[in-house]
Amino acid sequence: MAKQILKTSAKSLGPYSTGAWAGDTLFVSGQIAYSAEEERIILDSIPEETHQIMKNIKGILEIAGLTWNDVVKTSIFLTDMGNFSTVNEVYAQYFDIELAPARECVQVAALPGGVNVEISVIATK
Repeated sequence: MAKQILKTSAKSLGPYSTGAWAGDTLFVSGQIAYSAEEERIILDSIPEETHQIMKNIKGILEIAGLTWNDVVKTSIFLTDMGNFSTVNEVYAQYFDIELAPARECVQVAALPGGVNVEISVIATK
């Protein structure tokens, strides 16, 4: 099974791809709240930051021909676990509870760009 890079117009902060296919599985790199429309990172509030991340992920899934229902695993990184319930409220709006993916949520010391939240996903056809 050969790796194929998912081509998007998303900016990256380092030497990595937005997404990579391995067979029928898409691995999406961690997304932060960068708004291409506003050309800035959205840090106005935790809900707005989280919605922007989910919007970015949705765009990547659409480019790949996938939907939220194809996501099998998510990883959430928070700089403050005190934001867990706020992030969880926003996150829950994007998944059907019956089809929600496996997930972990961990607190980290810092994230790129001074963001509070980063989310990565794994999806499959």
